[in-house]
Formats: sequence, structure tokens, C-alpha cells
Amino acid sequence: MTTTAAPAPTPTDTPTLTATGVTMRFGGLTAVRNVDLTVHHNEIVGLIGPNGAGKTTFFNCLTGLYVPTEGTVAFQGTTLPPKPHLVTKAGIARTFQNIRLFANMTVLENVLVGRHTRTKEGLFSALLRGPGFRRAEQASEQRAMELLAFTGLAAKRDHLARNLPYGEQRKLEIARALASDPGLLLLDEPTAGMNPQETRATETLVRAIRSQGTAVLVIEHDMRFIFNLCDRVAVLVQGEKLTEGTSETVQADERVIAAYLGTPFEGAPGEEEAAEVAAAEARTAEEAEDNR
Repeated sequence: MTTTAAPAPTPTDTPTLTATGVTMRFGGLTAVRNVDLTVHHNEIVGLIGPNGAGKTTFFNCLTGLYVPTEGTVAFQGTTLPPKPHLVTKAGIARTFQNIRLFANMTVLENVLVGRHTRTKEGLFSALLRGPGFRRAEQASEQRAMELLAFTGLAAKRDHLARNLPYGEQRKLEIARALASDPGLLLLDEPTAGMNPQETRATETLVRAIRSQGTAVLVIEHDMRFIFNLCDRVAVLVQGEKLTEGTSETVQADERVIAAYLGTPFEGAPGEEEAAEVAAAEARTAEEAEDNR
């Protein structure tokens, strides 16, 4: 897979993503506090922080899974509605920390599911299966196959998703997210559980996604992956943005080093508060899963 360098974003561009003052409380506990973040066109931004820092909660606020207690999220200058399917339709797609494929569907079928927000044919057309529906079906399959070729999975189009190796399941989840033709792709720990070779392949894939015009916001615990890949890196510590800048700037920040080493710094919350926030996040995630 060949990649090309993307042009640097300019300050006059309308940001692809603008998160302003995002705060998420669970009862009396604050998991994310007053976080601002922008992502520009053709930019790869990393979001890092120790366990329990609120990274996935912040992602959930961006994608409509959670309605922020305070703050706004805008895509290309338009405030997003707090509904996941409308956020996807607007142009933001995501993957999850825990792979969420349709295990008993084929690789191709999984990607076709991701096309539903870009298919205009309704129930009536589907029932009649007229010429318009067949054309839309063919177009969706063609686009799905392009994405499978892009991610290196075309030869496995008819394989069940559950039978793919772990690294290829991660690729399939990315292909399904790309099927909605997003302007911004959110990746939640895309290299979790991967070996070094798979991690390098994922880095190449993310750069290729950027080269096709899709901005990327990525959460990851693998610091080498993040610092090699990202144009900018933001650091969350106990729900607050500690710092933001280039990889070199972030790596040199003593507060970041202290946070990862577990060394307290001025204003840092205690372990008890951190544990309470983590427990509240887990309860909310379970409730959301039960209500699906």
C-alpha cells in the first residue's frame, strides 16, 4: 500500500471537528471536564492518557452515544445532534475498543451494513426490488469491495467475520466504518492486542486513510504508534486536557511523564476519585448496552 504526504492544515480552514467545553458527569462524578479539541482536514490527532482518563467517554460524547452534560460538538461548523445514527450520517464514523462485528455475517455483508446511511432506497423500494433498488445495491457492493481491497480483505469477502484472525477483524471494523464515507474517523485503540507487524500495518493503513481526505482522531496506549503517526497529540488526565501539541512537545512535558508514572502533580485528583469515575462510566456503559 502506497501513501502520500497530506498537506498541513491551515488556520483558515473550518475544522472538521470542534469540541468546545465538553463535560460529562455521571451523577455527582465528573468523567470529562471542560475539554476543547479541534481536528482539521487531513490531520491525524492522537488522544492519550492513563487508564481511567476519560478518553472513551469523550469519544462517546463526540459520537452521540452520550449527551454531554455541558459543551458542544460540531462537524465542519455544524453542531451535531446527540444521536449516533445522525452523527454517522453527518460524516463521523468510529470503531470500538472491543471489536463489534456481526460475527455470523460475511466480511462483505459487514461492510454493506456500514453503507446504510448512504443508501437512499427506502422500505417500499426494497420490497418491490425495482431497478432503482438493484442499482443502489450494485453501487453499495462495488463500494464495499473497493474498501475491502483498500484494507487488504478482498480475497476474504465470503468468509464469516468470526473466522478472521484478530488483526483482520480490526481491519474489517475500519472498512465498515469507512463505508459511510466519513469526513472524520474515530479509532478507539485500533492496535490493542496486535503484534508489532500488525501494528505497523495499521499505521500504514491510517496514513492511507488520511491521504484519501479523511481526518482521523485516534485513542491508543501504544505510545510509539501514536508519536510516529500523529500530527498533534492531546493528553487527558482524569477527564481534563493536560496539554496538547506535537509529539516532541508532549513527550518532553514533565506533567505527562508524571501522569504515566503515577506521580502526583498539582491539581491531580486522588485515586479514590479516579476509581469512582471509572465505576460510573462502567455502569453507564452497561445501561446503554441493555437499552440497545
